[in-house]
Amino acid sequence: MSTHHGILLHVVFSTKHRRQWLSPKWQKDMYAYMGGTLKQHKAVLLNAGGIEDHVHLFVRIHPSFAISKTIQMVKAGSSRWINDLSVFRGKFQWQRGYGAFSVSQSKADAVRLYVDNQQAHHRGQTFKEEYLAILNKHQVPFDPKYVFEEEIVA
Repeated sequence: MSTHHGILLHVVFSTKHRRQWLSPKWQKDMYAYMGGTLKQHKAVLLNAGGIEDHVHLFVRIHPSFAISKTIQMVKAGSSRWINDLSVFRGKFQWQRGYGAFSVSQSKADAVRLYVDNQQAHHRGQTFKEEYLAILNKHQVPFDPKYVFEEEIVA
């Protein structure tokens, strides 16, 4: 018997300290770059969306690569791509960590729609509120004081 897989993930991560750095002017190009990067791990970007401070990726991953390594590769590559744009005085960075949530094929259309509707969705909810709701929905245990990196201003 040959091997078959259909591993779908909803991946979420934000900019460092949730800074509003992701310009709508080049977000689509960034998602295209991420999609190309995912191919290096035999993964497919099914949908991507977000707003200025975070992204949602709907991905079909390949079981021969660790989820953490695939996401690390996407974040590192896209950070370099964004920094190469030279649109910031400082250095662009993603937050440490990410959320990766399994998606059943029966919920794939709902996740695609959710990712597509990020602009409208965030008119009434912050990224923090959204992310905590996703953790709760997926019954992921967490300690609220360690979920988000906070900027220390002295």
